[in-house]
Amino acid sequence: MIRVNNIHLPLDYTDYTVRKKIAKQLRIDESAIKSCTIFRRSVDARKKDNIYFLLSVDVELNTNEDKIVKKSSGAQIVKPYHYSVKKWSDGTSPVVVGSGPAGLFAALILAQSGAKPILIERGKDVDRRTADVNNFWTSGKLNTQSNVQFGEGGAGTFSDGKLNSGTKDVRQRKVFEEFVSHGAPDEILYNAKPHIGTDKLKITVKNIRQEIIELGGTVMFETQLVDINAKDGKVVSATISKDNKTEIIETDSIILAIGHSARDTFEMLYNKKIPIEAKSFSVGARIEHLREQIDRSQYGKFARNKRLGAANYKMNVHLENGRGVYTFCMCPGGKVVNASSEEGRLVTNGMSEFARNEVNSNSALLVGVSPNDFAGEHPLRCMHFQRELEEKAFALGGENYNAPVQRVADFLQRQKSLNLGEVTPSIGPNYVLSDIGTIFPEYITESLIQGIKHMGKKLKGFDDGDAVLTAVESRSSSPIRILRNNETLESVGIKGLYPCGEGAGYAGGIISAAVDGIKCAEKIIEEHIS
Repeated sequence: MIRVNNIHLPLDYTDYTVRKKIAKQLRIDESAIKSCTIFRRSVDARKKDNIYFLLSVDVELNTNEDKIVKKSSGAQIVKPYHYSVKKWSDGTSPVVVGSGPAGLFAALILAQSGAKPILIERGKDVDRRTADVNNFWTSGKLNTQSNVQFGEGGAGTFSDGKLNSGTKDVRQRKVFEEFVSHGAPDEILYNAKPHIGTDKLKITVKNIRQEIIELGGTVMFETQLVDINAKDGKVVSATISKDNKTEIIETDSIILAIGHSARDTFEMLYNKKIPIEAKSFSVGARIEHLREQIDRSQYGKFARNKRLGAANYKMNVHLENGRGVYTFCMCPGGKVVNASSEEGRLVTNGMSEFARNEVNSNSALLVGVSPNDFAGEHPLRCMHFQRELEEKAFALGGENYNAPVQRVADFLQRQKSLNLGEVTPSIGPNYVLSDIGTIFPEYITESLIQGIKHMGKKLKGFDDGDAVLTAVESRSSSPIRILRNNETLESVGIKGLYPCGEGAGYAGGIISAAVDGIKCAEKIIEEHIS
């Protein structure tokens, strides 16, 4: 198979256009092309008057491919990707804690190997979880065990479902292929900035769960890990709680894919003296613009082109005070959502469905912080800071889970908003006009102000006075790292315990978390093959 790179195509290209372009680039007759499949597609929008697609295409020919490649520039021979799962030999069923991307893919690989994993999730299945989340967004009644953070699919279920990642690990192809085979759109296999959307992701995680069960695995919802039992430095069992009753599951392998919000589990690990450390993370707010404004800024006259869809952006600046400010988890045509999971604490996130057709577009606007910003050596001190900010946001919103919001113009002037402009906040159950700068330490507020000003010079309209800030965004990543051996991926404290994914401090998004889950599953399988 040949991969042909750097194919420039207009926005209205067709399959015929692609084949014709490939034939020209390879200097062959079109009849020699047996098949062609898009491997990667990106948008080149550097020139607003000439926006086009840039493709890499995998091609099968009816002629000698080696000979064609030798005389063609921008083409190479490639082998189709194939992931092979080793077969489980013997041993107790491994326990996977958490059904976010890391836990879900760890359990899937273990199930495909024949290990019959036990996947436990403190929240509910995605259908009942969705009902709880919708009820919270309309009534303000929070279920602390079933919300945007906890439940089937993890925090990513109520997000944009973005699948772009910085990882170069080849296992990411396995993740994409599994997503597609379980109901995700085919285009995630080739789009440079792929996304599934909350609506499609819910279907996909249910189908993955079903395969785990069909392969002999067990999935237990509303079940929480409450203790890890070890003997001679090795895992021997897990203690779980379900329906207010505790149960012990004998196992020699536990994958801790607990997510970035399992704070009570973090505290349990600390009390058991399992080695953890505070790590750098970020805090800030959601910034929300009219989608049409962002589309025009990014795509100019092509802004309404259906093939381009809602426009994306990604920016970062380094300030004179030494802080980094950046946008994260951008949701084109999406909503800002209330992602609270603890009583008396308020946190936001962004979400969009596959169509990305909501009125606004939003992104997290974050300031990097490190453990050195906080006094003491307590490994949970960054988590304590997160809680402090969320409590202030809760209080500022009226102590009823209404979110504090502020026009950008007012935030830049450090004054409370008294009215809104063109942008209506999308968060529920409601919102309160506020001065969100009072939530943060001065260095964060000033960094956000300077960041908005700098980014306004990079993206027209980003600093528009009618844009809206919603606080507080504090769960962009885990505030801790559960220390593990780089080779075995086991906890440095207990053999057979595998800290995994974003919550353990080893991933930063759906794909990297899923890949880490696969890697941990592979390590367990290696210990159980003859």
